[in-house]
Amino acid sequence: MKDYSTYVFDLDGTLIDTIGDLAAAVNHSLTLNGLEPRSEKEVLGFVGNGVQRLMELAIYDGREIEFDQAFFDKVFLEFKTYYKAHSMDLSRPYEGIPELINELRCRGKAMAVVTNKMQEAAEDIVRTFFGDIFGAVVGDNPNLRRKPAPDMVDEALRRMGRTKEDTVYIGDSDVDLATARNSGLPCISVLWGFRTRSFLESVGADCLVEKPSEILV
Repeated sequence: MKDYSTYVFDLDGTLIDTIGDLAAAVNHSLTLNGLEPRSEKEVLGFVGNGVQRLMELAIYDGREIEFDQAFFDKVFLEFKTYYKAHSMDLSRPYEGIPELINELRCRGKAMAVVTNKMQEAAEDIVRTFFGDIFGAVVGDNPNLRRKPAPDMVDEALRRMGRTKEDTVYIGDSDVDLATARNSGLPCISVLWGFRTRSFLESVGADCLVEKPSEILV
């Protein structure tokens, strides 16, 4: 493992195990609107491309329902409202993550979070579990293309006054791997998150770690 000066982290499935709260919010909004709930495994497969895409899949994937914008907007609003109030009921940092982040801070590394999660929710979660350790938290923003486009990574580096030289991207999914590639960065793929080793290897991951301490040199 190489030592870098700047570390850019994905959030869900990388720093924080958020799937319980995401699944609860999804199923609250579905059942409230007369739809069968989704299993946690299904929700796990839907995450990664932002909450709008998550809810599109949660509502319509595998169901014989025609898309209706007004209905979607209603269910999506229910999801966002519920998740805002319950985003940290079950969510916690993965084992070893607080120690990794504190050690990187002690070593003087610059760190950022880049996530397709809603900006406000991302900021709240990061602040609650990590305080002000991260130099930038970039979430879903109408002025930036979502991951896997490089825009959010570029914005995080801009805010910290950093360049892509000696920077690494760390995430748990195919979206994160594509984000790193599109940003011209090396990628460390983590195996404690939302995707399996076999899946990550099938999409080209070549640097995989089983526990956070393996990221340290």
